[in-house]
Amino acid sequence: MSSDVEESYAGRAAEYIGRLGSMTSVHPADEHLVTTWARGVDGPIIDAGCGPGHWTAHLAERGCDVRGVDQVPGFITHARAAHPGPMFGVGSIDALPDAEGSHAGVLAWYSLIHHEPATIRRPLGEFARVVRPGGGLLVGFFVGQRVEAFDHAVVTAYRWSPEALSAALRSAGFDVLETHTRTGSADGPRPHGAIVARRRDDAPSLT
Repeated sequence: MSSDVEESYAGRAAEYIGRLGSMTSVHPADEHLVTTWARGVDGPIIDAGCGPGHWTAHLAERGCDVRGVDQVPGFITHARAAHPGPMFGVGSIDALPDAEGSHAGVLAWYSLIHHEPATIRRPLGEFARVVRPGGGLLVGFFVGQRVEAFDHAVVTAYRWSPEALSAALRSAGFDVLETHTRTGSADGPRPHGAIVARRRDDAPSLT
């Protein structure tokens, strides 16, 4: 996440938390997908770009070994106060502090949406570095027919076609296992997508 993106979220953290900072704002299909995926991960999970921490808390309450990381201090302050059980820390998904192969999975739920093709290789490389071979990755994203910028409510974001994002994941060392798409609610019909991937044994170094 760039400093501009971080500052934009920091300036609107309270608004974001109020609108999207709880599981009541989550689509039932997303809740089912993320929960089912996490239960199948055999070991610690990083909620990379955890925002207000609701997903981290949701998974922790269901017995997952999960830790939340976000670059926006206001989100982490809120997460620690609202969800005292899980661990949360300030950090960038572009430079995770974790050791190589130290985790069984990474959840990147809409935390890559502000990365364009020229920059997305950095966090994907970090995910491949910290996830052990055979470990899992679940990415949530906005779907488009191609990679294209759009005016997100906070700051410019990017839509990705499932094919383009899958190619980026494969280049980073992941095998794509499943691709899911759905349409948003009547109030927000923007197409959504999710990709379930597994880290290969031969993931290249992209750092």
